[in-house]
Amino acid sequence: MKQPEPTHSAAPERDSVGSAFDASTPLARELHHLTERRKALAHATLPTPDHTRVFTVSNQKGGVGKTTTTVNIGAALARSGARVLVIDLDPQGNASTALGVEHHSDVPSVYDVLIDDFPLADVVQQSPEFPTLFCAPSTIHLAGAEIELVSQVAREHRLRTALEQFIQDAEEPFHYVLIDCPPSLGLLTINAFVAAKEVLIPIQCEYYALEGLSQLLSSIQLIQRHLNPGLAVSTILLTMYDGRTNLAQQVAQDVRDHFTGQVLESVIPRAVRISEAPSFGQSVISYDPTSLGAVSYLEAAAEIANRWAAGSSDTPDTNHPEGVSH
Repeated sequence: MKQPEPTHSAAPERDSVGSAFDASTPLARELHHLTERRKALAHATLPTPDHTRVFTVSNQKGGVGKTTTTVNIGAALARSGARVLVIDLDPQGNASTALGVEHHSDVPSVYDVLIDDFPLADVVQQSPEFPTLFCAPSTIHLAGAEIELVSQVAREHRLRTALEQFIQDAEEPFHYVLIDCPPSLGLLTINAFVAAKEVLIPIQCEYYALEGLSQLLSSIQLIQRHLNPGLAVSTILLTMYDGRTNLAQQVAQDVRDHFTGQVLESVIPRAVRISEAPSFGQSVISYDPTSLGAVSYLEAAAEIANRWAAGSSDTPDTNHPEGVSH
C-alpha cells in the first residue's frame, strides 16, 4: 500500500537577525512586528537641534490626547538625552501630575509667571522621570488667569518674555519646550501660540476629528498675522487609532490627504498602558517602556527629532499655518 507523501508546512519566517518565528496567526505577526520596532528604537540615535524648538500642543477639542501627547513626547525626547521643558498651561494640571511634580495651591507655578512676573526658573521643577526632563507646573490658581490677564500689560506676550529669559539664562541649553494648552482658545492658549514657533496638533481618529479644526487654524493664522509671524503648524499626530475599524482608517487617510507633509507616519493607538500610566504619576515611557503605547510615542518623538534637525535643509513652512498643500 502506497504511503501518503509527507506534507511540508511553510518554512518559518525569519526576523531581522535571522531567528525563526511562527507567523501563522495575526497575534504572532503583531508581536513580531512590535519586537522589530523595539529593536529599531534601541539602535536609534536622535539628533539634537542647534536651537531650542518650542512647541505648542493644541486642539480646542477636548479628549484628543493633548496632555498625554505632551507628556509622552517630552519623556521620549528626554529619554534620548535631550533637555526638555514641559510648561503646563492647563488649569487642570494633568501634565504636572503625569510628570510627578508637585502642583498644589502653595507651589509656585505658571500662574505666578504670567500674573506676578515670577522668573520661569523659580517655578520649574525637575521631573523624577528623567534627569533631563523638567516641568513648569500648573495650579488651580491658573483657572482665574484668563480674567486677570485681561488687564495685564502685554498680556499676549507674557509667557514668551519669561520663556526667552529662561532659555537665555539656562546654564545648559534646552533642546525642546512643549507647552500643554487648555481645550479652549482663550488668553492662555494665545500666550502659548505667541511663545512658540511650532504647533503640534493631536487629532483623534474619530468621527468628529476635524470638527472645529478650521477654527483652530483660523486662530493660528490671526496669531501669525498680528502677534507671531514665525508660528507654523509643523506637526500633526494621529491619536487613539484603532486599525481594526474602517472609521479610524478613513479619518487617518482624510487627515493625511488634507495636511500633506505635516502628519507623522507614527500613529498612537488606543492602549491600556497609556491610560494607566498617569494614575501612577508617570508617563507611559517610564511606566512600561516596552508596551505598544510607549513604542508608538518613542517612534513619534524620533520623527519629530529627525524633522528639521541641525543641518537639515527642511524647515517648517511658516507661510502656510493651515498646513494644506503648498
